[in-house]
Amino acid sequence: MYFASAQPFLVSPFRTRTSLSQPHVAADPMMMMAKKSPNPTDKYVGSRVRMRRLMLAMSQEKLGERLGLTFQQVQKYEKGTNRIGASRLQHISQILKVPVSFFFEGVSGPAKQGEDGSSKAPVADYVSEFLSSSDGLALTKAFTNIKDSKLRRRVVDLVEEIAGDQR
Repeated sequence: MYFASAQPFLVSPFRTRTSLSQPHVAADPMMMMAKKSPNPTDKYVGSRVRMRRLMLAMSQEKLGERLGLTFQQVQKYEKGTNRIGASRLQHISQILKVPVSFFFEGVSGPAKQGEDGSSKAPVADYVSEFLSSSDGLALTKAFTNIKDSKLRRRVVDLVEEIAGDQR
């Protein structure tokens, strides 16, 4: 039910409005929340969940189903947006058939502060990100299936040459 009254009504303890047709814009700094970036360790653990899930060719939907969650929640875990609680991580480790310690392999102490004041991931980000991607995983699996060491070396040379051409 809409009221035609011009009386102000309370929207928050900081602002009042006189019309329902005006959108509420929080100009008061106390009402605006700063967007938090994911904790580097949460991102790392999430990337390890993703990497293992991809290794098993399991979809986010399938993992979510086994956990009683939506695939969007699994996505948030994998990005580090939402933290994974201890009991949930234990359940994930059982589903993905790895020990809980797998998700922390490569973490060397607390996150380091960068020169710009931002937190840095605890390990080489690019390696973890690459191995957590479907392309990285597919390339790694295919490469390790090449038995001839000379051929593997030629593949590495080819990839390095292609990468050099794109710089």
